[in-house]
Amino acid sequence: MSVETIKVADSEDDMRLDRWFRVHFPEVGYTYLQKLLRSGQIRVDSKRAQANDRLRAKSEIRVPAIIRQPKKAGPGLQAPPGVSKGDRDAIEKMILFEDEYVLVLNKPFGLAVQGGTGTKKHIDGMLEGMADRFGGERPRLVHRLDRDTTGVLLVAKSRDMAAKLGRTFQTRSAAKTYWALVKGVPKPPQGKIEAALVKASGPDGDKVRKARPGEQDVAMHATTHYSVIDRAAQKASWVSLKPVTGRQHQLRAHMHLIGHPIVGDNKYEGDVHMPAENMDKKLHLHARRLVIPHPKGGTIDVTAPLPQHMQATWDLLGFDPQKFE
Repeated sequence: MSVETIKVADSEDDMRLDRWFRVHFPEVGYTYLQKLLRSGQIRVDSKRAQANDRLRAKSEIRVPAIIRQPKKAGPGLQAPPGVSKGDRDAIEKMILFEDEYVLVLNKPFGLAVQGGTGTKKHIDGMLEGMADRFGGERPRLVHRLDRDTTGVLLVAKSRDMAAKLGRTFQTRSAAKTYWALVKGVPKPPQGKIEAALVKASGPDGDKVRKARPGEQDVAMHATTHYSVIDRAAQKASWVSLKPVTGRQHQLRAHMHLIGHPIVGDNKYEGDVHMPAENMDKKLHLHARRLVIPHPKGGTIDVTAPLPQHMQATWDLLGFDPQKFE
């Protein structure tokens, strides 16, 4: 069998082997890579390797020549219109964790998770155009994030895995931690918000509000735990938010209800009277960490770094994200 040997560059020291393949051979999906590793067709310094092995500079990776041969496109594996190479590259850069069954992305600010009225570009559509990359079946979203919320987003690589993970979310076995910057300082510094929500009617239809008496039939029970991590005088607070339920705009509406809207939130009065000059008016809400049982055993535990606009605010206010991991 024809093979080639590629030397690991100095700049690639400590890179994971699966990440190295995404950089050098983006057309090789994770499932195919695992198959090549299990059969010993890929080796590092003449030894068998695993996808999560860390590489060392100047190590030699044995790669079968077959992976450079273009694959014949199968039915239904062509990217749909509008999914460009740039979109595929963007998804690759979002990947925080990947195995044979799931994918965890770091969703950027301003990119919708699903399509809707007037929304042409969204993560669900981008993933659909990468079915070939993920083994031939369309990857499926397990949960949602608002367009302007950043951070951890869980995706399943098959319908069966999506169903299993979805049931785990429904049983509230998934621990989700969000970081946010809110106006003022909540009192007490730790607490629980229990306020049923209903969708607002009229021009603010894409909002939710606290349910009123007599709206029990349409109200959605919602519970959020919050904790102040640090504060900038009395102007703003860095808070950790842990939703027990997963309602639309739950964290945004709940913080607004207790008088501390999330900074930059243009739907719940968080974008007026900013706590400091030169602070970005983007929504300061980030899905920081997700811990969830893996249906195949073990635990998925992934943390997403702060987006650029929130990191700039943390620097401005003197907050240290490494101090409170």
